[in-house]
Amino acid sequence: MIRALQRLLRWLFMHAEAVFNRAFGDRLNPLYYLGAIVFYLFWIVAFTGLYLYVFFDTAVSGAYASVEALTHQQRFVGGIMRSVHRYASDGMVVLMFVHMLRYFAFDRLRGFRWFAWVTGVGLIWLVYVSGVGGYMLPWDRLGQFVTVASFEWLDWLPGFGGSLIRNVIYPENVNDRFFSLLVFMHIGAPLLTLLLMWVHIQRVPKASTQPPRPIAIGVIGMLVLMSLWQPVLSQGGPADLSVAVAQVALDWFYLGFFPLVYALPLSQSWALAIGVTLLLALLPWLRWRRGTRGQEMQIEVHPGPRRITAMPGETILEAGLRAGLALPYECRNGGCQVCVCNVLQGDVDHGMYQPEALTDAMRASGKTLMCCATALNEVVIEVEVESIDPGGVAPVLRREARIESMRPLSEDVMQLMLSLPGGERMDFGAGQYINILLEGGQARAYSFANAPHDNALIELHVKLFPGGLFSPRAFTSLKVGDTLSIEGPFGRFTLRPGEQPILLVATSTGFAPIKSIVEDAFHRGIRRPMQLYWGVRRGSDLYMREECERWQREHDNFRFIPVLSREPAPEWAGRKGHVDTAILEDFPDLRGHEVYICGSVQLVSNAVPAFLAQGLDEGSCFTDAFTPGQSTPGPHTP
Repeated sequence: MIRALQRLLRWLFMHAEAVFNRAFGDRLNPLYYLGAIVFYLFWIVAFTGLYLYVFFDTAVSGAYASVEALTHQQRFVGGIMRSVHRYASDGMVVLMFVHMLRYFAFDRLRGFRWFAWVTGVGLIWLVYVSGVGGYMLPWDRLGQFVTVASFEWLDWLPGFGGSLIRNVIYPENVNDRFFSLLVFMHIGAPLLTLLLMWVHIQRVPKASTQPPRPIAIGVIGMLVLMSLWQPVLSQGGPADLSVAVAQVALDWFYLGFFPLVYALPLSQSWALAIGVTLLLALLPWLRWRRGTRGQEMQIEVHPGPRRITAMPGETILEAGLRAGLALPYECRNGGCQVCVCNVLQGDVDHGMYQPEALTDAMRASGKTLMCCATALNEVVIEVEVESIDPGGVAPVLRREARIESMRPLSEDVMQLMLSLPGGERMDFGAGQYINILLEGGQARAYSFANAPHDNALIELHVKLFPGGLFSPRAFTSLKVGDTLSIEGPFGRFTLRPGEQPILLVATSTGFAPIKSIVEDAFHRGIRRPMQLYWGVRRGSDLYMREECERWQREHDNFRFIPVLSREPAPEWAGRKGHVDTAILEDFPDLRGHEVYICGSVQLVSNAVPAFLAQGLDEGSCFTDAFTPGQSTPGPHTP
């Protein structure tokens, strides 16, 4: 029964994630950031709650009037704050349940994960208590109903003997002291919630507590729109304990349990609440699957090498992060390709993932997604490692770089030339990249566009992505003389030694590392035939077309083929369509070639299997997928 329920839930989540990926992209899928969004909603609730508290009268006689004045006299401030406070709190409850439901569906609650699961059960109770307390404070008829029902339920517990209910039913006993206690509880419970949220993520390697900026902005916008469309209002006038509440509209996100308090004997409702809580808390130790509990597996990570140990059920990514490896990742749920690695030896269970993120061709070539894959035996993988603790690979270079010049290469591509302090030069390989470090621990990666021998300055090509964390600054606020924090170099997208003809494939600013590779090849006197296919939408996007044409004139082993996919000018006599299609047309047989592809994830995922099907050897295809909006290594992020 439970296994069937898990299979159904997995099917629902996988299809929902696929729909959201198509709607928002795999980097901005809200289902991949449920925990982070819950954290974000907590801070919204806290901020709006502080504002409401400033104007709230903590006396029984003035509570209702102060809330009404806040709602109606400050309609577009206080009224919106009240509504946002309520809806953000509702959102926390809903997303916490969805978050836990997803972990249950994928059976991610056992082994080392039990701690996060059990604390998550406790968090649900604390959030519930905090929210229920919030319904009491306006002291309207709904607040009266919630207060009386809550304390009637609590009063059943041994030791109270009716003392609680006397304090909330008899008007003479409901005084300012009692009301101050309600206020104290409503402030104290969220503080305990914040503490437990911090505890909750301690065993989750590099747990995310902040959603991507576009998602954060979208959440705020949705809350405000809901507040304007359906503002939260008091119900039935001020509380009157001399009259029983006959009818109220319940917020089912928080108050769905209350009808059971009156529909069932109090003992049964308590038994139900305790039973469900214990069942949820014990789920990590209930066995409904056959087989062993699993064992620790050794994983060897290259370059390095570095050996790490994966606990039973632990993914390769989780094991690496826990061991101090700063591995590339983004969604952590098999929706993107940031954490792709090569399995050089051993077997892995690929887990659950979106088919677009790990194609059959990628699996056949020995690739897997570290965020989903678990080791079935001793495994050796190859992956880019950003940084590592002192016992690992060589440390990276971190410097403050000065902007020496800025030049628009097109309407949406800016060339930045950077210098290091004291005339220092950065050693790098053609095709590698650096990270530009931003506030809040974020980073944006950009490939070197200059050749390694010409390293007096660092040349970057920054493509404008509206709403990006860095790229808009290059077109608005950055100026010559400003400094940027950088680290690097990173990446393995470099020219391999050999004699095979070379096909270079680029889209947009994927041209930057290709330019570095080509200029380096010319400098080293490499005579291998090279053909560059540069795919863009419009002719104006070929921002260094003249440079490519000059290479073609000066080097008889180089050929340049631009390809326009959209809006080619009437006078355009060159190739049209998609750049990978142009290569397939020109090379019916790709055997004996070496291919380097730098562009979007879509280009890489489409081109690689098509090229392999046309005879390209798996070991002769090298890719560098740039991923707009990510905060981990991946060239050309905004």
